[in-house]
Amino acid sequence: MTDCTYIVGHRNPDADAICSAIAYAAYKKAKGEEGYIAARCGNTNARINAVLKRFHQPAPRFLGDVTPRVKDIITQSVYTVHPWSTCAEALELMDRYDVRALPVVDEAMHPVGHISIFQLGEFFIPKPSEKHSIRHVYTSINDIIRSLKAEVLYLDDGDRLEDLYVRVGAMDIRTFGNFTHETPTLAEQSIIVVGDRYDIQTKSIYAGVRLLVITGKLAVEEDIKAMAKTHGVSLIVSPYDSATTSWVIRSAARVQNLFDKELSICPAEAKVSMIQRKVGNSSVPLHMVLDEEGKLSGIFTKTDLLKPISTQLVLVDHNEISQAVPGADQVCIREIIDHHRLGNLPSNEPILFFNEPVGSTCTIIADLFRRDGLAPEPDICGILMGGIISDTLNLKGPTTTAKDCAILKWLSELCGESADDLAETIFKAGSIILSADAETVIRADLKKYRHGDLTFAVSQVEELGFNNFHSHQGELETALRKIREGEGLYFATLLVTDINTQNSILLVEGDEDLVRQINYPTHEKQDIFELKGIVSRKKQLIPYLTSLLESIGQ
Repeated sequence: MTDCTYIVGHRNPDADAICSAIAYAAYKKAKGEEGYIAARCGNTNARINAVLKRFHQPAPRFLGDVTPRVKDIITQSVYTVHPWSTCAEALELMDRYDVRALPVVDEAMHPVGHISIFQLGEFFIPKPSEKHSIRHVYTSINDIIRSLKAEVLYLDDGDRLEDLYVRVGAMDIRTFGNFTHETPTLAEQSIIVVGDRYDIQTKSIYAGVRLLVITGKLAVEEDIKAMAKTHGVSLIVSPYDSATTSWVIRSAARVQNLFDKELSICPAEAKVSMIQRKVGNSSVPLHMVLDEEGKLSGIFTKTDLLKPISTQLVLVDHNEISQAVPGADQVCIREIIDHHRLGNLPSNEPILFFNEPVGSTCTIIADLFRRDGLAPEPDICGILMGGIISDTLNLKGPTTTAKDCAILKWLSELCGESADDLAETIFKAGSIILSADAETVIRADLKKYRHGDLTFAVSQVEELGFNNFHSHQGELETALRKIREGEGLYFATLLVTDINTQNSILLVEGDEDLVRQINYPTHEKQDIFELKGIVSRKKQLIPYLTSLLESIGQ
């Protein structure tokens, strides 16, 4: 998921949700604000598609879930070392990129472990009592040469990996020879670091040490060079002093005997909230993500789990978290543009919140254009008109306000589009009851609400007459019952609205005490009611249902 701000309507979007997302993205662009993308949390329908087609707009990007996942927090520019890399190479990467640990990978980029600054620290600073460890280095002479950037005077079998021990030839010549009698350090395992001490140089060569390192970029006598070659003693010149040279030689150790082979592999699609529990008590410094071939594709640390998620949202046409795209409560919500009741949606910081009692969210957005002296492009004018007409039933619904009427007139004049012609296109675009299965019909514009500890759902479809409902009544009842039971709802309803007569039929599945309290006339069956003059879910039905819940003590 890229760094951007998605403008998204509620789940199972209607025309107002889709059109307001498109229009608000256009408004942001008109103001010179970049990075805003219109999105949707659900499928479009025939009426929405009719509006989009008429005004040459693609459906907004589908956004099914914004729950933060591991792929959203990983570092994809990963710096790695191999088992055959030297400590010096690992330290250089850690210093250059300011990291505390590196993945260790094989030649095919498959992870085999990790190495941390703490492991390297234990290697370079062992306990004082472990004198043998302080001198030990497992490497090749060629690795030492590369680490020191040394001048080679004679080299014998430079690629061989071996256990070597570093000693500084700083003592008196009479004492120096004692190292040949120490065990397990033998002369052929010894690296002697010395300055221009001819006597120490000579004695080291005759003793048959593995490597003689002359420090300080000092000149070396020709006979020393000849002796080294004769006795098979590798001879190099370091540009550093003796102390620095000794440290750099130890940094030439291969990491293969030092790195931790414990791996923490996490799926890229795993939820961050789940991973936090998994890695919370882990001591592993790096957690790795692999691609389909098992190759390393990214890493993250515990610190990455605490960083803000880059995904940001603007919610349009809703403000309740139960209606928002899944995961919205775990990302940054920057703005809300809405015309519904206030839900319980807390924020961590102040946000821009437009909430106005008008008939359509598109009315609010069009008014923002007008107040800022911006004229929407003709197609965006049409999109805004489509949202207003759909949500207000072409200004005939009970939620219609004077502002809706004024804004629709303003838009119509800007783009030369007839509101009545557009309304005819929208409402004749097709019946969802005829074009989809019963469960899809109910979920197409279903919203969930909370009242105290209870959750209920109200779905609405708009039809030209009730014939299609009657012919599919049994299927719709079964589907509504299945949704209510499957999602543990206190009750679920389907409001079928006749656009022509401005009347509705209400199908209810739920608690019997609640159903008995509904005082509208029944229609054929006890769970179907005639709601004359009721067309607005937001302004008419929801207040009525919540009052019923309060009357029965819920």
